[in-house]
Amino acid sequence: MISAILAFSIALAVVVTVTPIVRRFAIDVGAVDAPGERRVNARVIPRLGGIALVVAFFAPLLALFGIETEVARQFFAEPLRIVGLTAGGLVVASLGVFDDVRGVRAVHKLWIQIAAAALAFLCGYRIEAIALPFMGHLDMGIFAFPVTALWIVAIVNAINLIDGLDGLAGGVTFFACVTNFVVGAINGDPLVMLLSASLGGAVLGFLLYNFNPASIFMGDSGSMFLGFVLATTGILGSSVKSSTTVAILVPLVALGLPIMDTLFAMVRRFLERRPIFSPDRGHIHHQLLGMGINHRRAVLILYGLSILFTAGAILVSMGRNWQVGGALVVLSVAVIGVVRALGNFQTAMRRWRRGERMRPAVVERLRERVPTAIHKLAAAAEIAELKQLLVDFAETVDLAAVRLAGPEQDPLPAFVWRRGGERSSPYSGEHIVSAEYPLPALGEHAILRFEWVTDQGDVSPEADILFQLIADACDARIAKPLRAKERISAGHLRPI
Repeated sequence: MISAILAFSIALAVVVTVTPIVRRFAIDVGAVDAPGERRVNARVIPRLGGIALVVAFFAPLLALFGIETEVARQFFAEPLRIVGLTAGGLVVASLGVFDDVRGVRAVHKLWIQIAAAALAFLCGYRIEAIALPFMGHLDMGIFAFPVTALWIVAIVNAINLIDGLDGLAGGVTFFACVTNFVVGAINGDPLVMLLSASLGGAVLGFLLYNFNPASIFMGDSGSMFLGFVLATTGILGSSVKSSTTVAILVPLVALGLPIMDTLFAMVRRFLERRPIFSPDRGHIHHQLLGMGINHRRAVLILYGLSILFTAGAILVSMGRNWQVGGALVVLSVAVIGVVRALGNFQTAMRRWRRGERMRPAVVERLRERVPTAIHKLAAAAEIAELKQLLVDFAETVDLAAVRLAGPEQDPLPAFVWRRGGERSSPYSGEHIVSAEYPLPALGEHAILRFEWVTDQGDVSPEADILFQLIADACDARIAKPLRAKERISAGHLRPI
């Protein structure tokens, strides 16, 4: 217990000291989050806070090298696990740093996460059997690695996805650390207590800077690192008499909030026929904000749900009280469902008050209209007709605005169309997103910009492709008179 208290204190002190340094470094390298459609911050905020979390977490563990305690002896008795925790954690943290600074494609992130999970598996973090109520031990056999890798990758991404409000991912992680610490104490496992205390201290100290209003974000470097450590310590903490059998309900319940939110996101994107890893504004924290709840209260509400999951996980770990824990889990899931339902209901009510019908997804409308629009644009006889065809297309797919701007030296004014001819969007209460596409036929700086409404607040890959087809058709038509100079001089056609 004394070692755990020292680890907590050291991690907290280190993160409080290191975070301001990391914050200045993030600003210097340009690793910042600017306000945007999917961002809830109203000002530029540096990220890379995960670097401070990594340093603070490992600082107490490094201190074990210089002391002779039972915990230190137990820690160094299994060097492979030290390698798995350290190397795997640094791999995902480094991946997150690169993503925060330069950006990494989702599929590449997934493969690197799987590699880190494989490393952890080889170093002894394994789910070789699962203990379930009434069912006993379920042997994984040849599925041990896929199940372990799925668990680690799922938790890494669950924490990453829940990191949408100031202090939310940190708070959820802290309550999960409380669960692991208590379960470790119940099972008499000082190593789990040490790891949980170290991570808990790092997270709590970081919340001094990250709670609303945040002065720094943890970024992917932090959220993915936290997810990896929670996943691996969860395997250790919920082991039943040996490291090969895991009472999987305990870590599942402890991380119930991010797991439920991730499952909802996957189902939502599948039903909308969008890529599973595509971003949106459908997460539970976005739903709370959409209901009119302010940022800080939304985080505190989700903290309350995390406390329920924590209590449920601790009760489940006691064995005989798993029914009570299960009831708390059901209650928590029901609350999440109600929150999401209310958020969707309020969106529908806002539209109903404006006398609108529920519009189908923009992608569905694009699928129907793009092929016809491409043929019409290609057959346009003059630029005026081309512009009118763009307006017709925008109206049929229910866009909010279309802008076509040529190079600065072009004498013709830029073409701008807005629904209803208003100066501001009639959909100001909803999420307006936009996509821009170059028009090389007009010059280096010429663009075609589309604006539309979506509940998700992002540009899906399929919509991006369909809009690109329209832009290509316009560019091809504009380029034709450029190759027929005599027709331009005659005034029949001229570029915009």
